Amino acid sequence: LSKGRTLKALDGVSFQLKQGETFGLVGESGCGKSTLGKVLMRLYEPTDGEALYEGKSLHHLSKKESFDFNRQMQMVFQDPYSSLNPRLSVKDIMLEPMEIHQLYGSQKKRIARVKELLEAVGLSYDFATRYPHEFSGGQRQRIGIARALALAPKFIVADEPISALDVSVQAQVVNLLKKLQKEEGLTFLFIAHDLSMVKYISDRIGVMYLG
Repeated sequence: LSKGRTLKALDGVSFQLKQGETFGLVGESGCGKSTLGKVLMRLYEPTDGEALYEGKSLHHLSKKESFDFNRQMQMVFQDPYSSLNPRLSVKDIMLEPMEIHQLYGSQKKRIARVKELLEAVGLSYDFATRYPHEFSGGQRQRIGIARALALAPKFIVADEPISALDVSVQAQVVNLLKKLQKEEGLTFLFIAHDLSMVKYISDRIGVMYLG
């Protein structure tokens, strides 16, 4: 780029998500899909435009609204190897957000919820005392999904959740997301570059090209 020029990662993107649907966002690598997901999660601040959630601008929330928002919207990250704290056991990884938001009333109920969520993603509670390095990529991604569900969110951004996984594991994770979406009534933004997988999981699809 010449001096003084800026590159817009996102330009003129506009879409709506309906409650309870999976909206697939597909496009080649580098087109801005993950950037968009991180804007919605408030990990990036937009230089222009607005992202609205239930009619409110995500980037103009009060402190209390921000706290509530952080519980209602969660993200499943692309890399299951770097998205989990290596120093915490699986149980502590899942308990931490519950304790911050003071959910489920007591520690006993929180631990019961950890067990319930691990079983929901196809893992035994026996794994709860283990650490991330002891799991395969597919198992780590299941733990990441369980962690995202720990706060009982309404909306989940799944940012390339299967791209780092073996092909044999990808379908398992996508089927798990479909199952959980129906059972929990979740709204998903499913980001990927594999159109066939996006078509399989999504109710509607948007295509991004160069932002």
